[in-house]
Amino acid sequence: MRPKKHKTTGSNDLFRARLDQIINLKHELVLLAGKIDWDWIDGEIAPLYSENGRPGIETRFMIGLLLLKQIYGLSDEGICERWVHDPYFQYFTGEEFFPHERSDLSHWRKRLGDKLELLLAESLRVAHEAGALRGQDLKRVTVDTTVQPKAITFPTDAKLLHAAIKGLNRLARRHGVRLRQSYSRIAKAAAMMAGRYAHAKQFRRHQRQLRILRSRLGRIIRDIRRKIDGQPALEEAFALPLGRASQIRSQQQRQRGWKLYSFHAPEVECIGKGKASAPYEFGVKASIVTNNRRAPGGLFVLHVRALPDNPYDGHTLRDVIDRTEALTGCPIERAYVDKGYRGHDAQNPRRVFISGQKRGVFGIIKRELRRRSAIEPIIGHLKAEGHLGRCYLKGRAGDAANVVLSAVGHNFRRILAWLRDFLDLFLIRIWRTFTCPIPLNSDS
Repeated sequence: MRPKKHKTTGSNDLFRARLDQIINLKHELVLLAGKIDWDWIDGEIAPLYSENGRPGIETRFMIGLLLLKQIYGLSDEGICERWVHDPYFQYFTGEEFFPHERSDLSHWRKRLGDKLELLLAESLRVAHEAGALRGQDLKRVTVDTTVQPKAITFPTDAKLLHAAIKGLNRLARRHGVRLRQSYSRIAKAAAMMAGRYAHAKQFRRHQRQLRILRSRLGRIIRDIRRKIDGQPALEEAFALPLGRASQIRSQQQRQRGWKLYSFHAPEVECIGKGKASAPYEFGVKASIVTNNRRAPGGLFVLHVRALPDNPYDGHTLRDVIDRTEALTGCPIERAYVDKGYRGHDAQNPRRVFISGQKRGVFGIIKRELRRRSAIEPIIGHLKAEGHLGRCYLKGRAGDAANVVLSAVGHNFRRILAWLRDFLDLFLIRIWRTFTCPIPLNSDS
């Protein structure tokens, strides 16, 4: 039977929020939904239905799902799963109400702060309760470090100088400070030409464009300082941006010591992990601890922590082991690390085994040391499936929160996979019980 025509009430509901009140009505999906003639499509599809039977699913809902599937390249299962969580998908398919209220996640992250580790502990508790993680799996761990890249462009002198000029101009407009000249067009052209000259290996011309950028940035800095002199409120507002701009203007490409790699994210550090594909990464170092032996549900992240200021790996091992024991409530018998931890400060150094070590490595310890490299795929999953591959949160607090939340997400993904497998095995066992009954022993 032909589906009922889609109708919208236009009224509010006491217990549900209207979608058009909680979404951005300028979103591309909202605009596209208003341009499609859904009534015409419904009229064209009507002859495909019979006059009898129960009404079919609404035309706009099914056609909308098909369009969204092709637009975003999702599978049938993927589009159905995403529709449940995406209010724009629901609005596109004709839904009027959204069953959940919007919450400000950034405020919640700031409010939780250091309490985010409770979510990691809860994920381990749920895994243990579900049978995916055993108590004995917590006694032998693997420790490693990786880099959590920040959401910044690759820093070059031209990009940094141009970003400083734009940032100071933006701040001056916000506070009503009228500058003699903004140099926006000159800085944009100079930054563009500097990149082209560097690519063509015309370094004298490249340096000339850098001098143009440095001189213009210096003029803006001096102009702002003259205009805000004697105004404490403006001096306080411009103190940090002017300090960053002065640092960017004075630093050189190959200088030693601390450098600024981003105007809007001064906490970014340059870290070299010896990778051929990425000799230098810009972000923060993170320490990750997993179980060495594979648990029934796989490898779980037992502890994770951001390590600002790029400390030596060996100097962090003692604190990481202590925090892991406090989080899991289980003492660590053996820890396996790579050669970057040589000269570590662990409380019991005989229980720490380094990759390539020969003395004291035999039997089960040798087999477990071979499994040290199993932590590398876990880091890959955290970056590819989680958000460890690129941090969009602000400041060092955002770096720390993103690392922990990525680990929490990984653990819950492993728990969901374990529950799905467990349910499949349970259903298969029931199916075999009913389809293959056990024959009764007949009396002779």
